[in-house]
Amino acid sequence: MTQFDLKGMDKAIERIKALPSDVRKKVVMGALRKSATLVVKAAKANAMRLDDPATGRKIASNIQARFGSKTYKATGDVMYRIGVANHKGAIPKGNPDEGDKGPTPHWRLLELGTEKMRARPFMLPALTDNIDAAVSTFAAEATKRLDKLT
Repeated sequence: MTQFDLKGMDKAIERIKALPSDVRKKVVMGALRKSATLVVKAAKANAMRLDDPATGRKIASNIQARFGSKTYKATGDVMYRIGVANHKGAIPKGNPDEGDKGPTPHWRLLELGTEKMRARPFMLPALTDNIDAAVSTFAAEATKRLDKLT
């Protein structure tokens, strides 16, 4: 698990905590969304290197950030999950390789590897390589949003 410290965020965190909960949510959600977008772009770029150009199944097209509404309802914590969309439901008719949004269940095999294939991770490096940029983006965006309020 990746761990890091938020240094230099003490003033911004105190300002955020002083806000009413509905305003606090808007500030944090917007800032967190911006930093999550940065990681999504990096994951898409990493996945593009692994996608097979001969097929229409593009892992990069299915990478997205989603708001963790269950976590927010349960704890009040704002969270975004970044991952490869899992298309549930009926299997698409016709050739799943037509178009670029075909189902990509094989992403797990690439990310984690198998006993016969080494792992070629693209999601984890997207976060670890961009964690400093994501944190600084969050800090800058949160400060900008807080300055607009005052």
